[in-house]
Amino acid sequence: MGLFSNQISRDELKAGDHIYSWRTAFIYSHHGIYVGDEKVIHFTRGGGLETGTGTFLDKFISSSVSNHAGRDTPCPKCGDQSILDGVISSCLDCFLAGGNLYLFEYNVSPVMFLATQRGGTCTIAPSDPCDEVISRAKFLLLRNGFGAYHLFENNCEDFAIYCKTSLVVLSKINLGSSGQATTASLDIQSFWG
Repeated sequence: MGLFSNQISRDELKAGDHIYSWRTAFIYSHHGIYVGDEKVIHFTRGGGLETGTGTFLDKFISSSVSNHAGRDTPCPKCGDQSILDGVISSCLDCFLAGGNLYLFEYNVSPVMFLATQRGGTCTIAPSDPCDEVISRAKFLLLRNGFGAYHLFENNCEDFAIYCKTSLVVLSKINLGSSGQATTASLDIQSFWG
């Protein structure tokens, strides 16, 4: 891991890892919890969308849950995931959607946290033990319970951070809770500001 890249290889993955993959030319990343056996539990908006705002901005930032490695046919392992919403389970290939694999880092030093180039790659919060992380993710999958998806207030990164720490990230100024959402929100505000 480092200041510029948290990219890892598949053989470095461990059950309970918070992983992500960049989408749409590094505009945003999709986050989930690797639970082992090539499976990832992650949080989606619904209607087959990984992210979105429900506004005209979706033309620029919305991305669909892909079928297996970007193919047009449903994945033989996962089926048609375009009809699912909320907390879902996918194979690692479907989760990555042809992108590279990155590991979200926990318990980083405050200096490292402040030095990262973008939000959404690390936190100073420590991670709970892997068995607790996996248990939380599976519980939320069974209940499809993490609330309504919202790009800035309740997204896939927030889901993965909750699974890893049992902490819910709140923002007093409501600009987005996760690091990635805060970065995107500030970018949007400065664009329209």
